Amino acid sequence: METLRNKQGFICDMDGVIYHGNKILPGVKEFVSWLYQEEKNFLFLTNSSEKSPKELQQKLARLGLEVDETHFYTSALATAKFIADQCPGGSAFVIGGAGLIMALHDANITMNDVDPDYVIVGEGPAYHYGAIVKAIRLVEKGAKLIGTNSDLTGPSEQGILPACRSLMAPIEMATGQQAYYIGKPNPLMMRSGLRILGVHSEDAVMIGDRMDTDIVAGIETGLDTALVLSGVTRREDILRFPYRPRLVLNGVGDIPEK
Repeated sequence: METLRNKQGFICDMDGVIYHGNKILPGVKEFVSWLYQEEKNFLFLTNSSEKSPKELQQKLARLGLEVDETHFYTSALATAKFIADQCPGGSAFVIGGAGLIMALHDANITMNDVDPDYVIVGEGPAYHYGAIVKAIRLVEKGAKLIGTNSDLTGPSEQGILPACRSLMAPIEMATGQQAYYIGKPNPLMMRSGLRILGVHSEDAVMIGDRMDTDIVAGIETGLDTALVLSGVTRREDILRFPYRPRLVLNGVGDIPEK
C-alpha cells in the first residue's frame, strides 16, 4: 500500500470506483481530499462516451464532490483525438450521446450521413433500428467502423446495461467488418491519460473495478494496478483471468492513511 501511496499519478475509473449510478461510493470523499492534500496528479478516466467532462464534473458536484473539469478524460475525447490524428477535418456518422458529438465537433470532425469517413458507435439514446441500418449501409459503402470502447456491459442501480461492444455487435455481424475500439484497454487512451497527468508510467497507478479493461490496461501500459471490489468484479472473479492486480482493495477509501 505504501508503494501505491507514493505514486505521483493516479488514473481512476469512475463507475464502480467513484460512484455507482447516482450514488457516491463509501470513502470516495476522503480519497479525493487525500489526492488534493498530497498534491497528487489525478485523472478520472472513463470508457463511457455519453457525457462530456463538464457533465461529469456537474454529476460529481450533485453528489457532493467538487473536482475541477480538467481531471476528467473520456473515451469520447480519446476517439475524437484518434480521428483528428488519422483523418484531419474528416467526417462521421455517429450513434452516441452528446459527449461524443461535442468531442468530435471540438476536434473539427463534421457530422455526415451520406458519405462519411467513419461510422462511430458509443452509448446513448440515439441507438435505434433505423440508425443501425444506416450505419450498415455506410460501412458497406466504405466508411470505417470505430467503437468508443470495448465494454460489453455497464453497471446501473437497476442492473447491467448494454455498453458499446454489445451495441456494435449487429453492425459488425451484418457487415462482416470488425470495429476498432479506442477506450480502455487500448494503450492509446492510457498513454493520452499519462500525457495529461505529466507523469511516467512507473510513477502512476491504475485504479479500477474491471479486470478486462482497467487492470489489463494498467498492466499493458506499465502502471501499478489496484482492483477495487466496489464495482462489478468480485474477489473470486480474479481467478478467471491470466493476470493479476498488484493490490485488491474494498474501495478507494482504503488508500488514505487513517
